[in-house]
Amino acid sequence: MHRAYKFLLRPTARQAAALGDMLRDHCSLYNGALQERRDAYRHTSKTTVQYGQQSAQLKEIRAFDLDRQGRWSFSSQQATLRRLDRAFAAFFRRIKAGGKPGYPRFRGGGRFDTVDFPKDGDGCRWDSTPHDPVTRVRFQGVGHVRVHQYRPVVGKVKTVSVKREGQRWYVVLTAERASSEPLPATGRVVGIDMGIASFLTTSDGEHVVNPRHGRKAATQLVAAQQAMSRCERGSKRRRKAVAKVATLHRKVRRQRLDHAHKTALDLVREHDFIAHEDLKIRNMRAAPAPKPNADRPDTFLPNGAAAKAGLNQSIADAGWGVFLAILNAKAESAGRELMAVDPRNTSRRCLECGHIAKENRPTQEKFHCVECGHQAYADVVGARNVLRAGLVRRDAKRA
Repeated sequence: MHRAYKFLLRPTARQAAALGDMLRDHCSLYNGALQERRDAYRHTSKTTVQYGQQSAQLKEIRAFDLDRQGRWSFSSQQATLRRLDRAFAAFFRRIKAGGKPGYPRFRGGGRFDTVDFPKDGDGCRWDSTPHDPVTRVRFQGVGHVRVHQYRPVVGKVKTVSVKREGQRWYVVLTAERASSEPLPATGRVVGIDMGIASFLTTSDGEHVVNPRHGRKAATQLVAAQQAMSRCERGSKRRRKAVAKVATLHRKVRRQRLDHAHKTALDLVREHDFIAHEDLKIRNMRAAPAPKPNADRPDTFLPNGAAAKAGLNQSIADAGWGVFLAILNAKAESAGRELMAVDPRNTSRRCLECGHIAKENRPTQEKFHCVECGHQAYADVVGARNVLRAGLVRRDAKRA
């Protein structure tokens, strides 16, 4: 079982400069490898360059450029080339699937913020000064960097990454341990219905408030982005304005993660079995198809795109995908059972008679069965139907 840990680094001024140089040189390696692939394919021979060929050139590159590429870990440079190889693999996979290709792009200095070390002890060392009460991590070419470790790392450290976020540096670890530590059984089961008005509603009738962090920060974000647009590109004021916008976005992201972690932890601690909707969030956020006007070929009819854009923004602000990923990880770690069920008609099926109809839900909040007259809160009906479907699926898997 693998678990990730993220800790704040506290480098000295010299170490921070060295970390910046490391990112710059890995970015240069990434862009150079991308340029080689582009040039090779544009040649009349249509040559395809693979990771193995580029990795074999690293020894010559390091010997030629000792002051830059030769300073850093060989394994971390291989990881950067693998990163480019994965980008091309995803590009060809999207072409094959008929999606939007998204050809790999060159990275600017401000858009390359992570360097990976595939193995602890190869170019890096976690807890490099075990005799010292202060935890440190060592990076080749940088030195022993102090770590603000606020919780213990359980298991054997497998990979180490250094990441820059604004003016801060972080170390990200993945640790492997033999098994999880299951929580004691509670004998309780629950179904959850994700929403916009409430972040989620449980089958027990409890509602978790949607914090709407993005909407609360919208005024500040708009003002910061307008101030940034007024600054001349490349100026010092522009850099400060960009940093302010990035800081506001990071704050919203951290708030959203914090809320998701706390909500998921409460569910996992209190229930042995959790059923949720198998939401296709990317499909839910797709823009509506245009409606050509038959009378005027050059124009289009209203298709509700403006209202859909507002709904898409609310879905993104709720962060359903992040929450479900965190819930899955916590459930696995705690030995809980998590079941995803088909979300179709969960809020339109009557709990009493089983009748399914669009008219059963006259408003967003109200459920009123047109067949038997049963009335309830719509999200609670959805959560209970999700739980019922989850239990059926669980029993079918066990049979």
